[in-house]
Amino acid sequence: MPRIFTEKKAITVICRMMNTTSSIQLLIKDELNTFEDRFRQAVKSRVSLLDRIMQYIIRRKGKQVRPMFVFLSAKLFGPVTENTHRAAALVELLHTATLVHDDVVDESMERRGFFSINALWKNKVAVLVGDYLLSKGLLLSLKNNDFNTLKILSEAVEKMSEGELLQIEKTRKLNLREDVYFEIITNKTASLLASACAAGAWSTTADEYKTEQMRLFGEKAGIAFQIKDDLFDYGSASIGKPTGNDIKEKKLTLPLIYTLNNVDAAKKKELIYLLKNDNRQKKNIQYIIDEVVKAGGIDYAEKTMFRYRDEAIALLQQFPQNEIRDGLEALVRYTTDRKY
Repeated sequence: MPRIFTEKKAITVICRMMNTTSSIQLLIKDELNTFEDRFRQAVKSRVSLLDRIMQYIIRRKGKQVRPMFVFLSAKLFGPVTENTHRAAALVELLHTATLVHDDVVDESMERRGFFSINALWKNKVAVLVGDYLLSKGLLLSLKNNDFNTLKILSEAVEKMSEGELLQIEKTRKLNLREDVYFEIITNKTASLLASACAAGAWSTTADEYKTEQMRLFGEKAGIAFQIKDDLFDYGSASIGKPTGNDIKEKKLTLPLIYTLNNVDAAKKKELIYLLKNDNRQKKNIQYIIDEVVKAGGIDYAEKTMFRYRDEAIALLQQFPQNEIRDGLEALVRYTTDRKY
């Protein structure tokens, strides 16, 4: 049977990584249980096809890292509120919607080791399902007058769309600039995690400075998270997508960008030719991976990932040390130390 990484298992992994006697499971156990129920209620539909698809999504949802960040960011400053619960639901609804849409854009047949929505119900239904999830999230906030939370998350959606389109544009041109790569992942991936932390903080403080600090914390953690995802493409870990998938899609991730900018002209020309014209054959994918390893692209990406992780943790340390702050630090470390 395929391995499903549940939120309970994620918490167990994080607990092992913490060097304190406190358990992160005790810190957010009640919140996660409530979140499960509310998320299930939030996606209910009276249309049988849609309800069936929603149940499929619920049964196969992933690690729920973003709701964890919402709850911990909120509890760093005070008791969790109803606004916090709605923020966590909104974050997960938006995240799930983008995953569904991403699978359509990428023509991906799998998501976390299971068939994607578009693989089972075709693109038209998948796009409409993504739209439905977005609308449910927006309505959840509007009905409860959570206007600032909605603003925080809407800005993330805007950035995610811009990041996706920028990636498509630069992929066509095989742009090799590192700053463009960071612009893409900051918008496409880190913006949602940044907004999750900001929304959590706002829900218990309504303090603009603390909210902004947590947004920056989430952004740096999100960048580290994405670099880790990019590194999986060069390993053998079973993570629900084939090794070399980014190479097949001509996505210029940090290990590859570093390699292309640090090999001699002849090797660079050869690698670019393979990426543009012959990037589907297993032997060519393996050859590119080997050259990235040889050029130090993996080491460079890992060092960069750990730098962003440490910068995120440093932002946390301006707030008083307690179990919640330890939990957030452990969660950041989990995102960079995870094996899948």
